[in-house]
Amino acid sequence: MADFDKEFLEYLVKALVDNPKDVKVERKVDEMGVLLSLTVNPADMGQIIGREGSTAKAIRNLVRII
Repeated sequence: MADFDKEFLEYLVKALVDNPKDVKVERKVDEMGVLLSLTVNPADMGQIIGREGSTAKAIRNLVRII
């Protein structure tokens, strides 16, 4: 259950990109909280960021809810 946020982020991003095999999510926990690092194919970077970062902001909000 602890990695549910990681699995959710991976599922969400794979649905958005053209190269889902290149999606990698790393989860690190320290004294400041949880850090999820996302790696995607460089060609898919624009799809994840979105216009003026709107898609990235929406993804962050959804992960915070989880």
